[in-house]
Amino acid sequence: MTAHPPALPDSAFPALYRSADRLSLQGQRAFLRATKTRLVLAVVAAVSAAFSLRIGGGPVDVMAIAGAVAFAAVACLELYLAFRRPEAQWYDGRAVAESAKTLAWRYAVGASPFRIGAASAEEDVRAYYRDQLAELLHDAPSTSIAATTEAAVSEQLQAMRSRPFHERREAYLAGRIEDQRNWYASKSEYNRRRAGLWRIVLVTAEGSGILTAVLRAFDVFSVDLAGICAALVGSAAAWLAVKQHASLERAYAFAANELAITHSRLSDVQEEAVWAAEVADAEEAISREHTMWRASRSTDPG
Repeated sequence: MTAHPPALPDSAFPALYRSADRLSLQGQRAFLRATKTRLVLAVVAAVSAAFSLRIGGGPVDVMAIAGAVAFAAVACLELYLAFRRPEAQWYDGRAVAESAKTLAWRYAVGASPFRIGAASAEEDVRAYYRDQLAELLHDAPSTSIAATTEAAVSEQLQAMRSRPFHERREAYLAGRIEDQRNWYASKSEYNRRRAGLWRIVLVTAEGSGILTAVLRAFDVFSVDLAGICAALVGSAAAWLAVKQHASLERAYAFAANELAITHSRLSDVQEEAVWAAEVADAEEAISREHTMWRASRSTDPG
């Protein structure tokens, strides 16, 4: 049995992909870290407001000072998110990275508009591929890319493109379709578990709020624990709105099933011309899922 060519490593893709991917991950980490810290500080402020502590009977309420500091930190994080906008770096960088990656896969396996054996010479096709990358670079936001000196067309891409049809087909099925489908399936399961976990957290916090409010109504204690529970519920709900576990579970499950059908269809292709069109359709499906993700994030309340 002839071994199939290995999947394309990240080093095979244009430097624009790796640059945008790296900056996107940095923006994602910064945004989620700042958002998480902001929500935790909101709960800390609620706890500080519920208690009072005066050291040595002094006139200063330490818990009130702690609450003020927490609110000040929340305000600073709010200004950071407003002016630095790390979420824009996250979303825009991911869009550029995915666009560069789909261009590279299309070129490597001979998908439209980079068909193999077409009337155009290979030099013209390669030039058109570079033009498409240049156009992507020109349209990319400045926050989503970093400088690079690497070649646009790597040796791995060119080697994959020179492979026989059946080898390119198997490499694409394994390295692109299967890899992407497995990623969607694992992320769908991850988000399903997380959505269930956070539902439990919300129900527990809401139940605790009901209980503490009733107990306070009957003067069992005077501390406003219900206010703390309300802050917990609000923070948990805001975090869920940022992470979107439930909607991502459904979207990724749909994408995984769609790619399973795509895999079956591509496995039956035997002609170069049909292959070029089918792979283009497959890449459109992958891009469509990412476009939907980005559109949902653009209205993120975080």
